[in-house]
Amino acid sequence: MRQRPDSIEIDGIATYPLRAEAPAAVGARAGEPAEWLAADLESVEENLALDEALLEEAHAGLLTTSVVRTWMAKAPVVVVGSSSHVDTEVDRSACAALGVRIVRRPTGGASVVLGPGCLMWSVVTPYPQGTPTIEQLHASRLEPLCRMLSRTLPVSRGSIERRGSSDIVVVDAQVVRKFSGNALRVKRNGVLYHGTLLDNFNMDTVARLLRHPPREPDYRTRRSHLDFLTNLNLGQDVLEQVVRQAFAATVARSDWPQHRVENLVRQRYGQVHWTDRL
Repeated sequence: MRQRPDSIEIDGIATYPLRAEAPAAVGARAGEPAEWLAADLESVEENLALDEALLEEAHAGLLTTSVVRTWMAKAPVVVVGSSSHVDTEVDRSACAALGVRIVRRPTGGASVVLGPGCLMWSVVTPYPQGTPTIEQLHASRLEPLCRMLSRTLPVSRGSIERRGSSDIVVVDAQVVRKFSGNALRVKRNGVLYHGTLLDNFNMDTVARLLRHPPREPDYRTRRSHLDFLTNLNLGQDVLEQVVRQAFAATVARSDWPQHRVENLVRQRYGQVHWTDRL
């Protein structure tokens, strides 16, 4: 009998054939609190590896509830999607001139620039009975985050909304600007959902390092990076609390799969053949 794969890739998103009847709750069981993991890893490669290592544990049944975390790159770095073609999305010459590294993440979507002022957030959830649909996953992650951000952002700044497949934007006087792009990877029994929150980021860096994306949502209307993106200016501490409250991450967790992370960095994230495979 032919075995089904742990994950397949659809439009740049690694995913398993999903079950529409599966629950959409963030936690492994509806209403249960998630765990908050404070892990101070040095490099972007280690942080990406930690997200994947937690997903592996969720898939293997070693996680019993969601794990939520945030982190921030210490210097600018370009992170391309799992199916991104580097030369199509990234200006390699500009990266070399500025000494900016290029790394590849395990999730889909287009290339992004990380660095100080851009908070990364991650939620890894076990689904031992099978995963929800892609739209259920987008909704169960982005809608709680939008609600908490709406309570936090001053009304004078505009309204918080979901746009595109997995973006969060500020709408002010009918001008729509993006501050959060998100991506996911779905395995048979676990989901990794992570993304960006632009807070106090140097947008000139994005404009210099990234080309115009080969695909864009309709609401972007061909705008440049500088015209399309915006900062929240809420502060890292405030945004971390927003993420914790959005996903009810009330249980502190201190342990994380260090050996898995080390192996993933050594075998994948620290290797040029992984970054330049497309």
